[in-house]
Amino acid sequence: MPLDDVLLRRALDTDAHAAADVWLRSYAAALPTVRCAHDDADVRSWFARVLVPQYETWVAVTNTNVVGVLVLKGMELKQLYLAPEWRGRGLGDRFVSLAKRQQPGGLSLWTFQVNEPAQRFYRRHGFIEAERTDGRRNEEGEPDVRYEWHPQA
Repeated sequence: MPLDDVLLRRALDTDAHAAADVWLRSYAAALPTVRCAHDDADVRSWFARVLVPQYETWVAVTNTNVVGVLVLKGMELKQLYLAPEWRGRGLGDRFVSLAKRQQPGGLSLWTFQVNEPAQRFYRRHGFIEAERTDGRRNEEGEPDVRYEWHPQA
């Protein structure tokens, strides 16, 4: 399916399960060496109880299938996950452009240090490294890195 046929829209309560499934599939594909801190049922519950109703959650939809999810909490880009078959097709670029439009004053995000493709992706979009940690502050216990994007003055 062409990227032009993908609709980005605010998530509905009924999208929570499908968005969680995208998150789970993407996490497993992109981070095979990182222990997921929660089981599948917990992730689905987190999407239904927290992310979709309480945060600014967006989904990428083709026909009736959710193929990507973006979660913003103010100036923090909390989640950006794509169905594995949609990686490298420009959908992530569209989500980052949307996040920048929603938060034109700047954004920050965390990604794991082992996720080098994500780091390259964010650097390509103008994010700069701000901090590295040893992982003691995240549930996975995985070293991570914080990136920031600031608009051009």
